[in-house]
Amino acid sequence: MAIRHWSQDVTAHSNALDLDRDVFTLDDPKAIAASLKHSAEHSKRRKGTAFQSAMSMLTFYINRAGHGLEAPQKKILERAKDELREMFGKAPTRSKAS
Repeated sequence: MAIRHWSQDVTAHSNALDLDRDVFTLDDPKAIAASLKHSAEHSKRRKGTAFQSAMSMLTFYINRAGHGLEAPQKKILERAKDELREMFGKAPTRSKAS
């Protein structure tokens, strides 16, 4: 079966990170962030820092999923950004109350 969208191919076969299967469908923001952090820290192919690679992949997925991403899952993924920042010791850029 051919992949219909280039973004699906990028997510499935990232040249920078080896992602855990179905990582973006998890319902725990901490688990998503931890998985991305682990993938980024163990990658030998990334060009930026581990934080940059992990955050870029998460943002890429959220942006490319677009209208097809259901609101509850989008909220979980946005919270995963905060968890990722925290795990890497970065300052939050938005309120955790959302």
